[in-house]
Amino acid sequence: MKQVLVIIFICSTFISRAQEVKYQILFEGIGDNREFTQPYAYPQTIMGSRGAFEVGVDIDNHQLRGGLSHLLEFGSDLDAQKPKLTLYYQFHDDDKEFAFGAFPRRDKIDFPLVMLTDTLLYYRPNIEGLFGEIHWDWGHQNGFVDWVGRQTETQREQFMAGFSGEISRKNLFLQNYLLMFHNAHTLYNDPPLHIEDFMGFALQAGIRTPENSAMQGYFKTGILNSTYRERGVTDGYDVSTTLFTELAGRYKNIGIKSVLNMGGGHQFMYGDPYYHADDYWRTDLIWYFINHEKIQGKFNLSMHFVNWETLDQQQQLSVIYVFGQ
Repeated sequence: MKQVLVIIFICSTFISRAQEVKYQILFEGIGDNREFTQPYAYPQTIMGSRGAFEVGVDIDNHQLRGGLSHLLEFGSDLDAQKPKLTLYYQFHDDDKEFAFGAFPRRDKIDFPLVMLTDTLLYYRPNIEGLFGEIHWDWGHQNGFVDWVGRQTETQREQFMAGFSGEISRKNLFLQNYLLMFHNAHTLYNDPPLHIEDFMGFALQAGIRTPENSAMQGYFKTGILNSTYRERGVTDGYDVSTTLFTELAGRYKNIGIKSVLNMGGGHQFMYGDPYYHADDYWRTDLIWYFINHEKIQGKFNLSMHFVNWETLDQQQQLSVIYVFGQ
């Protein structure tokens, strides 16, 4: 309680001197039915709603925000998921952006699911660390550090860092992703644990449809690499490098997205477990059923083809409503 009062006092002092007071409220409806086959992935149904708010002040290009984010999973008690504190400083102008604190993950970083699975947006919606991005006329690059676990007697020290970006010329582009995760010991390492290191990158070249085209989409292909070691257990590093291809298109309210990984499995701490398979092909048929300036609704029918022998399916429903000033 004392810490909360201090935060409120600091924010009140800052607001009293601020030029502009801003707020944002978010509602997110989540429906995710996963008819999966073990051991590739865990079959489950995730249903819930998230409410989040931020309030803060702007002084020129500087922003200070504070708020809460909470996920209510249907069928669970109200406190089954703990509310997440949002509290951060942000600077942005036409060429660069910087954020420090606990801030929303959505619209900040967008990595392939093999590296960061979509359930992170459900259960860990905030990055707790820092983020920076630089823009040029021909592309952008960003980087982030996310402090996942502070070392205690029971909690392992964990942090994640990554870079991503794009270089483009007309309709051609080159995209890069780099991610690492460090999973260290608990405070006294009792019982004994082995330090784990997860690293990997993706490099893809592609082409987009022209901006004035009736159908919007892209095709990109390249390589995906993962490097993993468990110190004292693995014999050096386990390395995998594969073909990584993606195709996407949208015409009016209908879209399709297809991703193929072929030639070996990958290990990322927060990656989609389907990519442990040597060959994996996912195709999503997408219906954008709400297309409002502040409200977006989307339904996915996903098909997962694993090692050319197992076909699973998934249905995802998402409604996101954001308003504020």
